Amino acid sequence: MLVVMVVIMVLIALLLPAIQATRENARRTSCVAHLHQIGLALENYRHAHSVLPPGTVNPTGPIQTLSSGYHYSWMVQILPFVDVTNVFNHFDSSVGVYDPLNEKPATQRIDVYLCPSMPIGGASTSYAGCHHDREAPIDVDNDGVLFLNSSIKLEDITDGASHTIFIGEAGSMMFGWASGTSDTLRNVGSSLGGGYNPYASLRDRGDNSTKKPGSASTVVGSFQMVHVGGTLFGFGDGTVRLVSETVDNKIFRRLANRHDGEFTGRF
Repeated sequence: MLVVMVVIMVLIALLLPAIQATRENARRTSCVAHLHQIGLALENYRHAHSVLPPGTVNPTGPIQTLSSGYHYSWMVQILPFVDVTNVFNHFDSSVGVYDPLNEKPATQRIDVYLCPSMPIGGASTSYAGCHHDREAPIDVDNDGVLFLNSSIKLEDITDGASHTIFIGEAGSMMFGWASGTSDTLRNVGSSLGGGYNPYASLRDRGDNSTKKPGSASTVVGSFQMVHVGGTLFGFGDGTVRLVSETVDNKIFRRLANRHDGEFTGRF
């Protein structure tokens, strides 16, 4: 009997990693599909409006991570293009996204905005748009493709859409997918391996900030590593690619900048 139990325990020990790897592969495949769908929605929005959606909409900048302001995110704008028009139609654009009139639509779970590998749910999002090529406030002069009151045309992406990050993995922690703050916009100013909290990995790859979480901070934070080996990003040509956690800082910045004129190289 003891021998049988030992054999069973050994078999479990051998099989468990394989089962876990299979499950993670399935979650990663689902995540890739979600990024593809969001990327297609951005492209369809561009076809409909001739520009990409604004990363966030607000009368003034820079954007602070506070639940006040107009702050409609790009994720709100593309809802009709991810087949969630009903939620989009329930927003009252005459008031800000945090207004009680918008509580119901803004707190809906949008499945395509969630990566199965992230331990979040509800109105959170696993993805964010790229607003800049280093740590800096979300503002009108950013060098990404989704930022404050942006209206980027395809011809504005002079580095080429296939060489430019549009979206990537980054779990929201505060206000959710409707909020045009660091919940839905990130930069490449810090390492990919810092976990889900945007303040958890502000090891500098560019500009430092002395802002602390819990204040009216303009700190944004970087994308996060969710899957083994790196982070999945959606590029402007619709492809989804893994950027290694050890990516060269200069290459990472070039991928985030739409018009720096530099070669990206291998990543």
